Amino acid sequence: MTKKRRSYSSEFKFRVALEAIKDMKPIAQIAQEKQVHPNQVRAWKKQLQEDGSQVFSREKHRAEKEQQQKEEALYEQIGRLQMELAWLKKKAAVFS
Repeated sequence: MTKKRRSYSSEFKFRVALEAIKDMKPIAQIAQEKQVHPNQVRAWKKQLQEDGSQVFSREKHRAEKEQQQKEEALYEQIGRLQMELAWLKKKAAVFS
């Protein structure tokens, strides 16, 4: 019988790693309370320490990417509307 692999949310990982960084409790105690292996807590703590400075930059990058996608969609819509307008002007000239 195999155990199903657990997956944890990024929020849960962040809270556990932050608690480990504070050093108010031993890692073993944190792991026992959260029902996670101590090595996993150490890995999350290390990851937060190494990549902590990039947490906020990723959000900024994601916002810029979303803005760029919105702009591309709007430019595409403008192009379609200009083509439709040109086509309608051409058809209107034929009838007048």
